[in-house]
Amino acid sequence: MKRPLRIGNASGFYGDRSGAVREMLTGGDLDVLTGDYLAELTMLILGRDRLKDPGLGYAKTFLRQMEEGLGLAHDRGVRIVANAGGLNPAGLAGALRALARRLGLPRVRVAHVEGDQLPVPEGALTANAYLGGGGITASLRAGADVVVTGRVTDAALVSGPAAWWFGWGPEEYDRLAGAVVAGHVLECGTQATGGNYAFFTRHDVRRPGFPLAEVHQDGSAVVTKHDGTGGVVDTGTVTAQLLYETAGARYPGPDVTARLDTVRLDPDGPDRVRISGVRGEAPPPALKAGLTRLGGWRNEVVFVLTGLDIEAKARLVREQWEDTCPVRPAEVRWELARTDRPDAATEETASALLRLVVRDTDPDAVGRAVSGAAVELALGSYPGFHVTAPPGKGAPYGVFEAGYADPGAVTHTAVLPDGEREVIPPAGRTKALEPVPEPPLPEPLPPGPVRRAPLGLVAGARSGDKGGDANAGVWAPTQEAWRWLAHTLTTERFRELVPEARGLEVVRHVLPNLRALNFTVTGLLGEGVAAQARFDPQAKALGEWLRARHLDIPEALL
Repeated sequence: MKRPLRIGNASGFYGDRSGAVREMLTGGDLDVLTGDYLAELTMLILGRDRLKDPGLGYAKTFLRQMEEGLGLAHDRGVRIVANAGGLNPAGLAGALRALARRLGLPRVRVAHVEGDQLPVPEGALTANAYLGGGGITASLRAGADVVVTGRVTDAALVSGPAAWWFGWGPEEYDRLAGAVVAGHVLECGTQATGGNYAFFTRHDVRRPGFPLAEVHQDGSAVVTKHDGTGGVVDTGTVTAQLLYETAGARYPGPDVTARLDTVRLDPDGPDRVRISGVRGEAPPPALKAGLTRLGGWRNEVVFVLTGLDIEAKARLVREQWEDTCPVRPAEVRWELARTDRPDAATEETASALLRLVVRDTDPDAVGRAVSGAAVELALGSYPGFHVTAPPGKGAPYGVFEAGYADPGAVTHTAVLPDGEREVIPPAGRTKALEPVPEPPLPEPLPPGPVRRAPLGLVAGARSGDKGGDANAGVWAPTQEAWRWLAHTLTTERFRELVPEARGLEVVRHVLPNLRALNFTVTGLLGEGVAAQARFDPQAKALGEWLRARHLDIPEALL
């Protein structure tokens, strides 16, 4: 039996900690170091980069990190796998080869994975299918030291190397599913080691170390971090990341559908959590796909309202702007955030923010006419008039659209270090996704006294986005809290606590092994993060808002 694969992560998004590559390569032993640089918004950014220069379209920060990381990895025998290729993996691979020659590392063998790009419809910037880990596996098998890909699933950065390391076949579903789950835990970097964690006050998370996993031949894994690094790895941090941007019990991918309802988490020592029991099924017949396009133009003005009569001040400036603005944008939204406090000790805490957001397909309809009409009111509006920023001319915004593609529409290809092209066949077997029957709920707590208190005193949460939809995963740290949570936090109660969800489709998924509920809210984010239609456009803080809401909680849990 081959020893476990020790695989780490050094990036969770385009813009993550630049020194993480060095930290991971010098902080302890690794076999493979991965980096996730792509997200829905990133594809739009890279698409706009490529409009300016066809030679771009990849994550330039990764190339800068490799100026030091390439030599460190070569000296330590660590393979590097990253999806930093974005829209131009061949271009990034070429740049890496040139960098290796310049650094005196001609023996570094670079491969790339391509074939994810779909025909781009008129008016769109990018269109890509999400590929699996097969191209990564083939590249490593051919001796690549560095593999860069385009749009693959985030978890493929771990499942692809694991299949290479252990020689797994394409239908070893349980093993592949275990690696996919480990990959999902690692993909967002320090979110697995205490970053963005609901119970952050219980740990020192000022500078969390990046995570790694020891993946075993049977597909089980231990999530941990390098000794001496900051943050924490426990069942709570791993649970939070497992719930991030997922939905039901079936977690589909192009290689395997992982059953999240079979995941078991157990402590395995300080800063070590074992993941076991993961079952896998044949992947769905269609590939997930994503399309980005420019949606139009937007502008924003934020008025500061201070002291008394906040509502009247907001009403006055709104009426004045609507009467005097010479254009009428297609969409006009006003939001009043009551950040003010009575008898405040500072001017800032005595102030509220009135946000005006406008959108239109015509840049002139949201430009200087809009912001100018606001600023021209400065001496003839409410007392204390000022805005947070000078008037702007508006900026383009993007839209992400999720969809599906037939596997036959793409040619998943590994371009090996010697230039040979290996086509990765689509999955031989598929299985249509079906909802998992809801499992039985635990025995409810016996009746007892309750107290009005925030949900977050007894439950953790993490939330995120999938296009225009949001998810919020909520978990209970103890079995007693789970017995209460499972019966209390229904979809109806969720809508009560999150009024924005009223009138929207809310689906609750029950995951007893994780003592968790996962809620998906369709349409909460409008056209997605790039459109910035909501105050929190990626629903990053939706879970924390939910935890801050008050309800009757048994005193035995408090």
